[in-house]
Amino acid sequence: MSGMVNGRWVTSMPASEEIEGGRFVRMDSLFRHAISADPDAEFPAEAGRYHLWVAWGCPWAARALAVRALKGLTDLIPAYFALSAFDGEGWTYDEGPEGKVPETYPLHRVYSRAVPDYTGKVTVPTLWDSKTGRIVNNESSEIIRMFNSAFDGITGNRLDLYPEDLRPEIDRWNDYIYPRVNNGVYRSGFATSQEAYDEAATELFAALDVLDEHLAANRYLAGDTCTEADWRLFATLVRFDIGYYGAFKCNLRRIEDYPQLSNYLRELYQWPGIAETVWLDRIKADYYGLANVNPSRIIPIGPKVDLTRPHDRGRLAGRGIREKG
Repeated sequence: MSGMVNGRWVTSMPASEEIEGGRFVRMDSLFRHAISADPDAEFPAEAGRYHLWVAWGCPWAARALAVRALKGLTDLIPAYFALSAFDGEGWTYDEGPEGKVPETYPLHRVYSRAVPDYTGKVTVPTLWDSKTGRIVNNESSEIIRMFNSAFDGITGNRLDLYPEDLRPEIDRWNDYIYPRVNNGVYRSGFATSQEAYDEAATELFAALDVLDEHLAANRYLAGDTCTEADWRLFATLVRFDIGYYGAFKCNLRRIEDYPQLSNYLRELYQWPGIAETVWLDRIKADYYGLANVNPSRIIPIGPKVDLTRPHDRGRLAGRGIREKG
């Protein structure tokens, strides 16, 4: 596993905890500060101050991009899109904090500038403060919560993706979906033993079966309101058939084979602003470009995916939008 040790980039970190007994174990994010609507906060909400470092292929970055779009933050929070993660220096970009660069700028420099002796992974999304040069947060679940509320006073956007009365249900679905689906595809794809793969893949498809059945009677996970739980799931579903199905051996069924999940996926993809956060060809290239799962790095010509086709979700109650009072 590549990362940083005492502020220096290394291609193989010592004592990696990512594979234990053949099972993939995701490491915790280390930067956990928060942007606040309070002007006296350590990181107060300000237009243009915070930047988001992302990559097209990454589902954790995708959920941040989706909420950024839904909350009208695209112009307030600039995003840098990675060129690659496969050149030996991790995620690299065609610009840095000072603007365009002649070659490439690796994200690990943002980390070492923020914390000179940093040890750990360099991940996307990374929410960075251009005013202080510090990293605010690199945990996507916390970043989307900030986006949901911290900038409302600036944008006037009242969409609420985490309404108080639905929080227990949203949290329940997040807790169910994350280990089995969001991280389940990685547990399958990165497993190094048959037992670990069988365990992860079986749990993954059992969970997809549950979700498909639930969505037969509910337009969204929490009923008739579209919430953050839906967008967290969307980021995995939209990558499934073009990436996880083949590259990660998650090939028992496609999302296209699930009548409810496939229509649900198309509805979410067709929400205003969401299609612009998805680049299917680049996503596929990123997954098949992982040498540990596809040593040849040959990108397959299929499958063909059309997420612009009509969906049938209008048959179920719910407009999907909940605004803050």
